[in-house]
Amino acid sequence: MADTQHAQLEASIEIDAPPAQVWALVTDLAAMSARSPQVVRTTVKGGAVLQGAKFSNLNRKGLLFWPTKGKVVRFTPHEDFAFRIAENKTIWSFQLAPSATGGTTLTHRRETPDGISGVSLNLTKYVLGGVEKFTQELRTGMTTTLAAVKTEAEAARAAA
Repeated sequence: MADTQHAQLEASIEIDAPPAQVWALVTDLAAMSARSPQVVRTTVKGGAVLQGAKFSNLNRKGLLFWPTKGKVVRFTPHEDFAFRIAENKTIWSFQLAPSATGGTTLTHRRETPDGISGVSLNLTKYVLGGVEKFTQELRTGMTTTLAAVKTEAEAARAAA
């Protein structure tokens, strides 16, 4: 097995919208279910997405549903937004950088600075179809999420 259980996953996209506009989308966790193929619902405790904010997700893969809890661990407006998922110790992030054309380069990452919890790896292996397969599904999901953010940001910019 390749080292997908600890690999950082990363995908990027160029968006024809300024970082402030893209930031508003990636930090709107309650709306993430419209962008992510795995997220069904997100509820932010207290409603405000800021450094230290806690939230819960309901995730889905086929007929399987599972909850997770997250906490915002990095929050640098228009640059870096990241949250840690308690159950598996991963950090999911969005980095934004202005592009030369006035748009935004958006990079989505799954970071594993502390590895992935054994419980999560076992659930992935035995319930979610295997680490390799699920990791590929995560990569595909990241690309899908970025494309949805791009579509939404560029449509809003065109309408303005």
